[in-house]
Amino acid sequence: MITLLLFVLLTLSAATDEWSQFRGPNGTGVSATKGLPTEFGPQKNVIWKAALPPGHSSPVLTRDRIFVTAHDKEKLFVICLDRQTGKILWQREVPRSHPDRLQNVNNPASPSPVTDGSNVYVFFQGFGLISYDAAGKERWKHPLGPFNIFFGFGASPILVDDKVILPVDQDNPTSYMIAVDKNTGRLRWKVDRPVVISGYSTPIVYQPPKGPKQIIVPESFQLSAYSSENGKRVWWVRGLACEMKSIASHDSEYLYINGWGFPQNQPGQQVKTTSFEEGLTTYDKNKDNLIAKTEVSRDGGGPMDKMLSAAFEAFDLDRDEKLNTRDWEVFRAMMASENGLLAIKMGGEGDQTANAIRWRYQKPVPQVPSTLLYQGVLYMINDSGILLSFDPSTGKVLKQGRLHGAIDKYFSSPVAADDKVFVIGQGGQVSVVKAAGEWEVLAVNELDDECFATPAIADGRIYIRTRSALYAFGK
Repeated sequence: MITLLLFVLLTLSAATDEWSQFRGPNGTGVSATKGLPTEFGPQKNVIWKAALPPGHSSPVLTRDRIFVTAHDKEKLFVICLDRQTGKILWQREVPRSHPDRLQNVNNPASPSPVTDGSNVYVFFQGFGLISYDAAGKERWKHPLGPFNIFFGFGASPILVDDKVILPVDQDNPTSYMIAVDKNTGRLRWKVDRPVVISGYSTPIVYQPPKGPKQIIVPESFQLSAYSSENGKRVWWVRGLACEMKSIASHDSEYLYINGWGFPQNQPGQQVKTTSFEEGLTTYDKNKDNLIAKTEVSRDGGGPMDKMLSAAFEAFDLDRDEKLNTRDWEVFRAMMASENGLLAIKMGGEGDQTANAIRWRYQKPVPQVPSTLLYQGVLYMINDSGILLSFDPSTGKVLKQGRLHGAIDKYFSSPVAADDKVFVIGQGGQVSVVKAAGEWEVLAVNELDDECFATPAIADGRIYIRTRSALYAFGK
């Protein structure tokens, strides 16, 4: 009888401890669970380990199941595991309808699934959206693409009431955001976003004092809020960097978003650019009113030569190896934007740039990992392994220091629970940090495998996906 009661209590606890999407409840990266281990690894505090094909997507949880996506060469998979044992319950192959454009470390299974507690909704750049029920039966599919995104897709779908929301920020043709019915997969609305390029961020949801919920998504050069009912753009804030890859940390009033574009784009260090007409005079050797890749020299002597040569493909939005007027204006905007971390007040109507920005931090920020707001402190991990804590009300740095043994890049975003912050480097080193403005490292755990995915935390366990496996660690 006591064993049965304990099982019921644990089940109820797990049911209320949600981690149903990328970075958990509304993308915060925070769980209310307690009793997490400080020290763990392949031989310590392992509840279970499940071998998986590669994938960068993060695990998402229902009361009794875990969903991930994966790939094996040209094959795409949705995988369902038992949450208590790690046993694979089912695996479904998704057709790869078109080739992916992937750069650097990105892979075909980067976007994370989202679940409503029973069904799962997944997105693959090589196919589009597809949904399965808890038993692995296909419910619907909504093919999309092909896409033209420089680094490959990074944003994950989210659920807002009865709709699956997905932003598609691409270089060419026009970017857009869609909402499909979660029960049928049919399009509910689509909004074009012609000024947006090169976005990789997962949205968050904001409930204003009046009116429907709003979908907030950081985009190139700006952050926008859209009505969840019809996709209408409600308010926006300009001044962000050109490449938005992180997801916003937030409370009920403010959000915190970091953006990265080019290494030198700190205040006063932007690359000087000229008009397209002046650019034609300098580079257009065959006089066709276009600037070809072959016409740009890295050592031409001009201030733009090095950047144009090194990142030509990033500015060439239609990938024809020639820059037209639009490409050139995007290049100029990228060179003029500034990297940094911003605190932004949510809400309003129209352009809120003049009044919404609470503070800016314009020193080096990470390319990919998001900030973390936990127990009144804001955390940020830089690419070089430097962890910073901020006062979220002022932007004042409370402490900064290099994590022990931090020599890798960071792609996984920090998460927190049980008065601890968990930070994972690409090489599989997990730094467990005591949560405080004057934080301190409690332990550094070695996973002996690469790690790109952001962990999930629930029911006294931390679920960490490495290149080859999914672990459940707990006491």
